[in-house]
Amino acid sequence: MTSLSLVADVGGTNTRVALARGKDLLTDSIVKHRNADHDGLPQLLAAYLDGQGHPACKRAAVAIAGPVKDGAGRLTNLNWDIDKDRLALVAGADRGAVMNDLQAQGHALGHIDPNNLVTLKQGADENPNAAMLVIGVGTGFNCAPVFQTAKGRFVPPSEAGHLTFAARGADQWDLSQFLEARLGHVGVEDILSGRGMERCYAWASDRAGDGKTAITAEIFAQADAGDPVALRAIGAFVTALGNVTGDLALTLLPFGGIYLIGGMSRAVAPWFDRCGFDAAMTDKGRFGEFLNAFSVRLVEDDYAALSGCAHFLARTDNQ
Repeated sequence: MTSLSLVADVGGTNTRVALARGKDLLTDSIVKHRNADHDGLPQLLAAYLDGQGHPACKRAAVAIAGPVKDGAGRLTNLNWDIDKDRLALVAGADRGAVMNDLQAQGHALGHIDPNNLVTLKQGADENPNAAMLVIGVGTGFNCAPVFQTAKGRFVPPSEAGHLTFAARGADQWDLSQFLEARLGHVGVEDILSGRGMERCYAWASDRAGDGKTAITAEIFAQADAGDPVALRAIGAFVTALGNVTGDLALTLLPFGGIYLIGGMSRAVAPWFDRCGFDAAMTDKGRFGEFLNAFSVRLVEDDYAALSGCAHFLARTDNQ
């Protein structure tokens, strides 16, 4: 396959755009754009193509951080929308595809360099042909199941970040009540996201009698220095993530592995052992031991969603 594809990973703050030849991402074509510098995604993509000398693209696919339905989607944290027909028009392509960013990550699984995967928990019954699960923790929270079918890989979308957070234990209950008084409904994303970490800190500080606030980078710096408020905030975040991961694993049975992606996943992973991620994940009563069947890995590839878009386009070209 010699024709080019346009692929993009559209977040709330930045958008990565690249060209692909078949399944192969052309890494020297990757450009990261600040969304604030553009009026919308079509304008951003047009600027990228102009900078690349207007290459002829047969296909185009974008992964967006927001809900997608019938080939059209809107970003959750940015007033941008796109549909597959408009995408194809902007790219000058024969076909366009719009998917959720976690769907794109799901299509990348199995194609990520092993050097960009860190095993956090080795599952007892891992099966590479079984269902997998991608969990994204960053500016927001979401997940996507990955199923292997007779017709190829199927990665349905979800909006799991807006599920009601199910508190487990005294601290999680107290945290959820603290946030409910301020937010009303407390969703998973309200705790498990960048803003969620800051809310965990506000809760821990309030309970310490300080009433302080801090941004995420400051929280980790304070924790590294041994600050008890920051340590309690990170501990609350990690145990909440373990709790939610265990719930999702029981829902989807990902014997092919669980994959954590996103900036917050990378930031908190070094704290998993100290803060009890595994204990929280397996705290499911008589099914606790069952959860040891599932591997948990951290994805450190910033371009996995772009690669997933390329693999999706190449695979669906053959259907």
